[in-house]
Amino acid sequence: MRHHLLWKLFAINLLVIGVTIVVIWLSIDYLAADYMSVLMEKYNVPHNMTHQMFLDAVHRYLLWASLLALVCSLGCSFFLTRQVLRPLSQMTAITAQLAAGQYTERVKITTQDEVGQLGEAFNHMADSLERIEQLRRRLVSDVAHELRTPLTNVRGYLEALRDGVVEPSTETFEVLHEETLRLVKLVEALLQLTKAEAAQMTLDLREVAVRDLIDQTLALFQASFEAKGIKVTSYVAADIETIWADVDKVSQALHNLLQNALQYASPGGVVNLSVRRQAGWLWTVSNSGEIIPEGDLNLIFERFYRGEKSRSREHGGAGIGLAIVKELVQAHRGQVGAASADGITHVWFRLPA
Repeated sequence: MRHHLLWKLFAINLLVIGVTIVVIWLSIDYLAADYMSVLMEKYNVPHNMTHQMFLDAVHRYLLWASLLALVCSLGCSFFLTRQVLRPLSQMTAITAQLAAGQYTERVKITTQDEVGQLGEAFNHMADSLERIEQLRRRLVSDVAHELRTPLTNVRGYLEALRDGVVEPSTETFEVLHEETLRLVKLVEALLQLTKAEAAQMTLDLREVAVRDLIDQTLALFQASFEAKGIKVTSYVAADIETIWADVDKVSQALHNLLQNALQYASPGGVVNLSVRRQAGWLWTVSNSGEIIPEGDLNLIFERFYRGEKSRSREHGGAGIGLAIVKELVQAHRGQVGAASADGITHVWFRLPA
């Protein structure tokens, strides 16, 4: 394909040069020669031989000039055409590597013209494909890791029951039931994460009554907070009554933040939920308890990330809840973040006004 395009460009240049030479040739024959004859007649100069000598000389010099121009133009055209086609040939080679699963190569950008912009767009596409492939591999690895522990426990108990090593008892079946519930929760969390990633395509934006949404969500957790002796407070700025958002997805994000606060708030501690105007609508869920290390604050919204793996397993978490919040908020073109200091952890998300 590259060679075909190269020869096509050469043919176009050659055709333009040829047409130019023919036009100049005919102009000399029919215009310049006639003008020369008129001048010779005006000044009584014999022109029977001079006319032909003039045409022969002009044609000869025209041929030499055309040959020189042809060589120079073809040389320049060849060099410039190769410069134009080089990124395209690189893209062809790199595309084959991308198709084979190799995402390391990139097109070298040497110009800022249309071809350079195409190269930049191509590199951006390759970066996105590489990032998606890394996420896919990490997701497979994380899911396998999360499934291994409960499946191993279930298998061990079932083999022990089969071999008579462990007698059937209520305690044994309770353990099997808990491990099964962990698997069910993990699968449900993965389904929610998949839906959250596709949320941008299914947003149902409408007016949301903020106070009503908060009251309904807190009511779902009232018994759980009371069981841990946690005091819950909420605050909504006076100038906020309704916002424009997808009520189901905002409710899911708020639910996940409260679930996270419930898991990690210290018994007898405090959980606070607030909504205020700050470069949009800022939703913050704060809880007392152990602080999150500074290095972990930028990682808590990554899927399957858990700063304290043993503690998370005790509470049944899989490290997906905050990742779901991130996807739901980004679907609204919002932002997420966290801060942790002085025994208080703040997890927030901002929706654009």
